[in-house]
Amino acid sequence: MKKLVKVVAAVIENENNEILCALRSPKMLIPNMWEFPGGKVEPGEDLFSALKREINEELGCSIETIDLFNEHTHEYETFNINLIAIKSKITKGIPKANEHSKLIWLKRENLSALKWAPADIPAVEQLMNE
Repeated sequence: MKKLVKVVAAVIENENNEILCALRSPKMLIPNMWEFPGGKVEPGEDLFSALKREINEELGCSIETIDLFNEHTHEYETFNINLIAIKSKITKGIPKANEHSKLIWLKRENLSALKWAPADIPAVEQLMNE
């Protein structure tokens, strides 16, 4: 049976109604694809604490978690991922690509122009239909 990995992802919107998109580095699993930033939930950690920790580590900024947005389980070749997207906003700092190749802000209607990691696609589609 494939391992199930629980992952939280931040759907961060700025004051211009743009969404933060992160390009996975060539060294990461599922390289060179776009995703919402975030990461694995550690044992005993709640979703919101995990996301705040991950965003601080990955982007060097603080967020406020607003609401659960989308939950989806995707089957990759070697593992399954339960991706929980959470609407969030930056409360302190400016996001920097510490682990990702690149960060960009995009309007909802332009999100489909990027090549998204498969697990992130349901959240992307939900955002575009809002």
